[in-house]
Amino acid sequence: MKTARFLLFALAITTLLLSACVPEPYANYLARPTVDALSSQVAEIQQQLATPEPRIGGEILGTPDVTYTLKTGGDGHMLMFYGVGGDIDGIANPTLTAEPGQIVEIRLINGQAVEHDLRIDEFDIETGPVTVEGQEAILQFRADEATAASYYCSIPGHRAAGMEGLILIGDAEVGGATGDSVVNNPANVPAPLGGREPQTVQIDLTAVEVQGQLANGTTYSYFTFNGAVPGPFLRVRVGDTVELTLANEETNKFVHSIDLHAVNGPGGGAVYSQVEPGGSKTFTFTALNPGIYVYHCATASVPHHISAGMYGLILVEPEGGLPPVDREFYVMQGEIYTDQPYGTPGEMTHDHEAMLNERPEYIVFNGAAGGLTLEDYALQAEVGETVRIFFGVGGPNFTSSFHVIGEIFDRVYPFGSITSDVLTDVQTISVPPGSAWIVEFKVEEPGTYILVDHALSRLERGLVGYLIVTGVESEDVFHEGPVNP
Repeated sequence: MKTARFLLFALAITTLLLSACVPEPYANYLARPTVDALSSQVAEIQQQLATPEPRIGGEILGTPDVTYTLKTGGDGHMLMFYGVGGDIDGIANPTLTAEPGQIVEIRLINGQAVEHDLRIDEFDIETGPVTVEGQEAILQFRADEATAASYYCSIPGHRAAGMEGLILIGDAEVGGATGDSVVNNPANVPAPLGGREPQTVQIDLTAVEVQGQLANGTTYSYFTFNGAVPGPFLRVRVGDTVELTLANEETNKFVHSIDLHAVNGPGGGAVYSQVEPGGSKTFTFTALNPGIYVYHCATASVPHHISAGMYGLILVEPEGGLPPVDREFYVMQGEIYTDQPYGTPGEMTHDHEAMLNERPEYIVFNGAAGGLTLEDYALQAEVGETVRIFFGVGGPNFTSSFHVIGEIFDRVYPFGSITSDVLTDVQTISVPPGSAWIVEFKVEEPGTYILVDHALSRLERGLVGYLIVTGVESEDVFHEGPVNP
């Protein structure tokens, strides 16, 4: 291959030299575009022949005891390091292992025409950038004792898009803190009520303070309804009489309450539900207005209680219910304000000043950074099904520009109103804090669809989720290549 390229390069240079030695007739002047095109080909060949030497990151310590090869890849929305060869072959962001005292070598291959690198903070080493497809970089390190470290791409946005893996030396375990999962599965939506008549409905909620998993190796002191973020999805019918009891766990440290935006009455119920630890209170309301409504804690400091996870949605169905769909999901967005910077391992503490200044470290769907990308919590559907998402913003501060990458909302209920005219063919919705909308769309193609706030910097604060659609591809809707491949 290289011989052929060299011969083509030599032929092109010879042609250019000969053309320069012969006086140019006027007719040849008109042929200059051909010469220019040939010059461009020469430039391209020169670039191809100039294969960059492997970049050496840091000090070469000697003959490695363990060697790993990683290749960059991805589709633009998700980026990964993929293992090459051995036990890690084809594995995305594989865990690399070695024993104390061994020299570990990592060879990085750029699998894309995109700039990447690889950095390990714990050893203060990095490859430096690999900028063209096929370029390689090499780094070596030695750990004298058991330790756990992360390797990642330091190009802005790439780590958040997925380029991060783990290195374990010896019997080291993953560092950081562990806590209970607080992610409310988005499929946890009660069945539609259909055409039933109004009745009395009893709802029991419990305020639970929990040390929960905010991110890998990172925990946070959440305030929750029933131990999850958001709280339970509540479903009643217009005209129902709702008897709601709020209990506060005896082991809690704070007073809690509830304000439901579906309630017609002072405080939305908060005036009757300020509950001390170990107590419970009950109040009753009639659901007068159909729609999708936010509920939240209304105990001072209200924004602290909300940001810590005390919010949810209540659906008041109209007479006869909503039109049937195949799948219903429950997603809410919120902000978390911590003293420690984003990504710090360990136990996070609440930063009240950052909250007042509206500077969150984490922005999340359903309570945890990237929580809806995990296999247990990603939204799931089949090709041809109609999906309905009840989407709300607990806040307490930010408006969401909710968008599903690769889909268009066929029907939208603006501002949570289900008695107004629906909107059709909508790309993105704007949902302020303390509000909720309903979106519906049919999924035509299999694949992974990404849930985002289209204020896309927030993705790098943990605000991302997946809708995974399985089934048969439709060439009529979407396919790779030209119209007639």
